[in-house]
Amino acid sequence: MTTWTSDELNLIAKADELEMAPRRGDGTLRGPVPIWVVRDGDDLYVRSFRGTDGGWWRTARASHEGHIRSGGVDKNVTFVEVADSETNDRIDIAYRTKYSRFGDAYVNPMVTARSTTLRLIPR
Repeated sequence: MTTWTSDELNLIAKADELEMAPRRGDGTLRGPVPIWVVRDGDDLYVRSFRGTDGGWWRTARASHEGHIRSGGVDKNVTFVEVADSETNDRIDIAYRTKYSRFGDAYVNPMVTARSTTLRLIPR
């Protein structure tokens, strides 16, 4: 399994947004959408602001593949669903810490969208 380099982790973690382009069933990429990304240790995670109704999330969940751009990093990735409550607790804290300046109206939906947590693994 491929891992993120220290530089990639730092660059993406410092960026406010990540451009997410999940792969569709026909093999093409959806148009990129800006989303928030957080780091936990040596892993990167995303969630859908719109919960399970998010179009990019439904595509990512179906294909488990896509492409991201953030902080100068440009990578193909695999999406892994995260159901572990301990990991999700840490991701909640990461979202609240990194994005608190945007206020509860934006952060709370990200925290309540735990069922959409995806781990990004570079390919």
